[in-house]
Amino acid sequence: MSERMETLEEKVARVVREEIAVASYDPRWPELFVRERLHLLSCLPSDLIERIEHFGSTAVPGLSAKPIVDILVGVTSLDETRRSIAPILEAQGYDYFWRSSWGDDAPPFYAWFIKRDEAGNRTHHIHMVESWFEHWDRLLFRDYLIEHPDVAREYGELKIRLCGAYPDDRVAYTHAKGDFVRRVTETAKRRYREVRRADTADAAQARRREHP
Repeated sequence: MSERMETLEEKVARVVREEIAVASYDPRWPELFVRERLHLLSCLPSDLIERIEHFGSTAVPGLSAKPIVDILVGVTSLDETRRSIAPILEAQGYDYFWRSSWGDDAPPFYAWFIKRDEAGNRTHHIHMVESWFEHWDRLLFRDYLIEHPDVAREYGELKIRLCGAYPDDRVAYTHAKGDFVRRVTETAKRRYREVRRADTADAAQARRREHP
């Protein structure tokens, strides 16, 4: 008798109940990103992939994190991603979800994959989005934490507290971090806008000196 296939609802319920654990920073995390990036480039259609970035807490040196490497992949078409990329990665054992960016089944949706080790533990989360998605702001959050170790330390302490409060509720854990992440992201946006304006002004001044 064949084994009953897991429904999408059962799959989602199983995934969100998986235990949350925050670990001390592991210097191997950047290398795990590099290896996975090379693997994705080797097996996925090159015309669909625009860029691949390491983001999230494992991308911030010294920051405690869930030991899962977050990868942001820019794709030219999410429709083609569903048709062409999802079957390739599912055949390799990745979990695939057509996931809402905001929760509660609200658009925009994107392709999300979980990679696991032989023991079934998560090792990578892969988020595939198009160029206009708000997910790219998370690179600003990453860069700001790298430049401000005190803020990164505050974030790490917050995650440890929330891990204790929501050890098996990933949705609640993520929502509880939301205010901190949004606040720091807005600060980062202002900071980097100012830097870009200053760089533009400096470049213009340099051109005037060269061509008075």
